[in-house]
Amino acid sequence: MQKQLIECVPNISEGRDPIKIKEIAHTVETVEGVKLLDIDPGKATNRTVITFVGEPKAVIEAAFRLIKRAAKLIDMSKHSGEHPRFGATDVCPLVPISGITLEETAAYAHELGARVGKELGIPGYFYENAAKSKERKNLANCRAGEYEGLSKKLVDPQWQPDFGPSAFNEAVVKTGAIAISARDFLIAYNVNLNTTSTRRANAIAFDIREAGRVKREGNPITGKKVLDENGEAIRIPGKLKAVKGIGWYIEEYGIAQISYNLTNISITSMHEAFDESCKVALKRGLRVTGSELVGLVPLKAMLDAADFFLTKQQRSLGIAESEKVKIAIKSLGLDDLKPFNPDEKIIEYLLETKESKLINLKLDAFADETAGESPAPGGGSIAAYVGTLGVSLGTMVANLSAHKAGWDEQWEFYSKWAEKGQAYKNKLLFLVDEDTNAFNKIIEGFRMPKSTEDEKKTRQLAIENATKYATEIPFEVMQTAHDSMEVMLAMAKEGLQSSLSDAGVGALCARTAVIGAYFNVRINAKDIKDRAFADAILQKATKVYESAITREKEIIEYINTIM
Repeated sequence: MQKQLIECVPNISEGRDPIKIKEIAHTVETVEGVKLLDIDPGKATNRTVITFVGEPKAVIEAAFRLIKRAAKLIDMSKHSGEHPRFGATDVCPLVPISGITLEETAAYAHELGARVGKELGIPGYFYENAAKSKERKNLANCRAGEYEGLSKKLVDPQWQPDFGPSAFNEAVVKTGAIAISARDFLIAYNVNLNTTSTRRANAIAFDIREAGRVKREGNPITGKKVLDENGEAIRIPGKLKAVKGIGWYIEEYGIAQISYNLTNISITSMHEAFDESCKVALKRGLRVTGSELVGLVPLKAMLDAADFFLTKQQRSLGIAESEKVKIAIKSLGLDDLKPFNPDEKIIEYLLETKESKLINLKLDAFADETAGESPAPGGGSIAAYVGTLGVSLGTMVANLSAHKAGWDEQWEFYSKWAEKGQAYKNKLLFLVDEDTNAFNKIIEGFRMPKSTEDEKKTRQLAIENATKYATEIPFEVMQTAHDSMEVMLAMAKEGLQSSLSDAGVGALCARTAVIGAYFNVRINAKDIKDRAFADAILQKATKVYESAITREKEIIEYINTIM
């Protein structure tokens, strides 16, 4: 069963005192199983975005401790900053990451709110998917009036808090209120402008954000509001859905920014918000100089941005992930104001365990490891790596062909082949380590105790299952390397003719990978007690082996006729 993981992204009303920020943020690490991912302070906003992740119960406990510590160290009666706010811990959204629904996450938000109100005496509101009423779904409504308006808001019958006291007592004067939610992944994203004008930044924000602007007679800023039959102001909607935005001036950088909340990146992505901002800014005589990511971003958002800009340039999408991340950073200008470190800003990279892998070794270290006394890595891992090199060559030819002058109309054709090649490459890279892992499982089985009959049976079953798996993995290598030969065949026939030799070497590597993995399937299958399983996988492996020989022959014969 998939482990349940939620992310918590509290925003505290302190961005200038590093000692306080550190003490508040690192409180979450006192809870076992919680990982602190990011601390992103802003001096001008006097606000810090903290991000941590873990299993639900642990995250709720960590969030409670953080809110408690912030309430002790932050005095809202003395706070000022550019960002709307009404509490020491201003907002505390919970975000489902894996194995848990938004509805289940909302239940944890309610649990946290009840505890904050009862044990800490902090009033608060549930918003987004945790909201108890339609009016409270929007954070802007819950926070309307900000801290300065709390004394009246808390006693307003329509705005009684969902939890905590409804009086602006001595404690609440210091802590303010809090908004707690369950929501989809939100990207806090600022677009940088070549102006110091907040009004002009706001104008762009109103053009873009879903809520748009109020319709006015005559002058769009000072003109009289246009009302509907119910006396409500008519709004002119903005260009993009699931986007909130305002303009502000950041003294720290000496520029105005458009500050966006992208509340559903499957509706409006980061790169779409950036691109539309560029278009609107240009129409208003301004220029976007870059952008700033507050907090963390999913890897997919970065890769989608890279694909968007590569497509606009008519460049191949079949390049390495690391290159796509670089393209996204440069295209969005994420390093305009300060360095952007992907390992610190992309959530998947932060969650990666720094385990030792063969594919992370340098070439000479990989060769040394293979040449040593240990039986692993062995032929299966080497076969997978040779296959990786083969399809990498085929992918290279596709990318070179996509970029050839005069072939611009065919770039998508070659891009698709390069993307196929990257997929084969990534699978084979995984199998390099997995073949060694599979062999190690057999060794672990042989090391199991065998003193009693039960221990002997358990040990025998473990060895049998491990041996089956150690046979299935090289078969996967065979199948993947065999299938990858389609890239080399297509590139030999359709790609750059000056790279025929590269396609040929790629085909030879793929054939070698298939044959090498076939040897591993056969040698492991002979030790399997379940002969029906063994015979079936051997039969399939033989067909793949024979097909690979035929494919390689076809490619080499074609190359020889052309070269």
